[in-house]
Amino acid sequence: MNEIIWPQDYVPGFTENFCSNEVIVAGLSAVAVWPLLSRPAAWPIYYANSANVRFYEDKGPELAEGVRFYFETFGFPVEAQVVEYVAPAGLPGRVAWHGWAGEGETRLDVHHAWLVEDLPGGRVRILTQETQKGKPAAELAQTRPNPMINGHQDWLDGLVAAAR
Repeated sequence: MNEIIWPQDYVPGFTENFCSNEVIVAGLSAVAVWPLLSRPAAWPIYYANSANVRFYEDKGPELAEGVRFYFETFGFPVEAQVVEYVAPAGLPGRVAWHGWAGEGETRLDVHHAWLVEDLPGGRVRILTQETQKGKPAAELAQTRPNPMINGHQDWLDGLVAAAR
């Protein structure tokens, strides 16, 4: 199975917070899942923790390398820019963005990556991982239950349900 490609400054273990969620399900393909992930306006339909998506510079509605967009999640207004985008076409689908919110002591920087790959037997693997830097990230890492793990699991479960 494939893995996430990390920028040097966001390698897990060297940031204040890291979360990883994964599902493997039968009866779905990467191509069936991809439109629901690559079009942020669809996120609030199946993931209640996402809202107010908008694109900059007349881009969208689909993510693409270099595209800037905005959304709200976990109580943070997130500015984001896509840093990796490969639609699934014989190879695993990959999308990742650098997101940021706040200033100074409240600054949060994240690298959120997704991998969507077909597996033998008509299965699909969906992996989402995020590293976070900054004081808010350190606080999130200490929170129990972990809101990032639980929130991203809700995102995965909603994505699968919507794709079915």
